[in-house]
Amino acid sequence: MPIENIPRTIWWEDGKVMLVDQTRLPLVGDILVCNNYKGLCTAIKTLAVRGAPALGVAGALGLALWVTEDSWDIYDHREFLRALDLAAHDITSTRPTAANLFWGVERIRRLARDNQTLPLDELRDLILQEALAMHAEDEERNRAIGANGAELLSEGTMVLTHCNAGSLATAYFGTALGVIFTAHEQGKIERVWVDETRPVLQGSRLTAWELRVADVPSTLITDSMAASVMKAGEVDAVIVGADRIAANGDVANKIGTYGLAVLAHEHGIPFYVAAPTSTVDLTIASGDEIEIELRDPAEVAGVTASGMFEPDSDAATRAFDMLTEKGPYTLPMTRGHQMQITRKGGAYQFDGWFQVAPPGIEIYNPAFDVTPAKYVTAIITECGVARPEYTESLSAYCSGAGGLDELRQR
Repeated sequence: MPIENIPRTIWWEDGKVMLVDQTRLPLVGDILVCNNYKGLCTAIKTLAVRGAPALGVAGALGLALWVTEDSWDIYDHREFLRALDLAAHDITSTRPTAANLFWGVERIRRLARDNQTLPLDELRDLILQEALAMHAEDEERNRAIGANGAELLSEGTMVLTHCNAGSLATAYFGTALGVIFTAHEQGKIERVWVDETRPVLQGSRLTAWELRVADVPSTLITDSMAASVMKAGEVDAVIVGADRIAANGDVANKIGTYGLAVLAHEHGIPFYVAAPTSTVDLTIASGDEIEIELRDPAEVAGVTASGMFEPDSDAATRAFDMLTEKGPYTLPMTRGHQMQITRKGGAYQFDGWFQVAPPGIEIYNPAFDVTPAKYVTAIITECGVARPEYTESLSAYCSGAGGLDELRQR
């Protein structure tokens, strides 16, 4: 299975954080280089890096960037910890819903507090090594989730998934797609139905691409087609990821997940959630306490597009060279449309946003919804498969697993 052909999502290289720019996939494969933690904050805000487990790793690597690049003029331990807390706040303020981002940052903060008597040079190195260890642990957890979840599926299974909970949403391998990759390797997957996942299209841009690369049979559908596919008997299981799971098993995930869970329940289809224990927040009793991120109305008002092109004549090449000789060129466009052209070696990249909704229309754009636990058949973690009552089963699996609740209690 060519899962190895899917690139790593985020990694540390020569004192910098490298990541695949997911805003331009699948047609443009840019690598972003973050030289300081504020650059990584921007990458998180703009969805260049996304997915709950990947955000957990990004949070830890962001603080590693801070201690290696931004803290060298700090010589006092108390001032170091105070400044570390401010950097941690900057990182966790980027996106409010995903538990893993807070978990990753809090794990580094706890490490610093527990070892604050070390010489600062040693403490800086300890923090970097912890962040790198968290990066490696993420893949291990995801592969365990894949193995645990694959046991729930039988040969010939047709799965429906929503958003992207694949390798791109983690340091590597994936949660929901990790289950699918593992089951496919075991010969169990007949087909994967991929919801496009409006408005940012993580399903059509990212999940569909990953499944193609991994050679998993898959079909892309619009979000509104899911009910019809279920009614036709073409879905045996729904598997999704999660951004935060409450103590009672309520699940926050990409907007549209709640509707799928209700549809699955109506059609007698098991609804599985695949997530590491770091996504479980036992400090909140139910999903009513989960803060839901509201995003830019432009995501709903229009569509984005990125791609590469090569001019078809010398004259066209000279024209585009003139336009881009001083950097990216923004085309003057009417009706709110936007288009920018950038030279990329011997070719050119375009990035555009095109208005489709009437100008001035009021827009509501929550990034997530909460699925009540009563619609969740099981929650697949690296420690095992949790089933109702989730207050008991999740607590048992998360005890000592290093989840957000344990970190906060310390």
